[in-house]
Amino acid sequence: MTDTTTPQPNAPEHVGGSAIPPEELERIAQDIIAALKTVYDPEIPADIYELGLVYKIDIDDNHFVTIDMTLTAPGCPVAGEMPGWVSDAVGVVRGVYGVKVNMVFDPPWTPDRMSEEAQVATNWY
Repeated sequence: MTDTTTPQPNAPEHVGGSAIPPEELERIAQDIIAALKTVYDPEIPADIYELGLVYKIDIDDNHFVTIDMTLTAPGCPVAGEMPGWVSDAVGVVRGVYGVKVNMVFDPPWTPDRMSEEAQVATNWY
């Protein structure tokens, strides 16, 4: 599997090696990130990617995407819905042939995982 994302504070994990050509892998990764940026935590005015809720994005050689993500709090009221929102957003990316979203709570999310953009949007700086 290839895990690829754009660096940010506490960015998702990266691993190398893939049968997918590098240019195509980069395009798919950037499109996945763009799709993730359309999913917002309804209680916070920032997208889940900039909030640092996405811990890992794996793109396997068959173009199946596995995303490990968390929530701002384990008791978040959208915990049951968020994986579906993420799967729906990423599932329409050209070149993605399936999506699995894993909710993980280790390590716990903290505000220091937010990008500068999210900090500005939430007045957290």
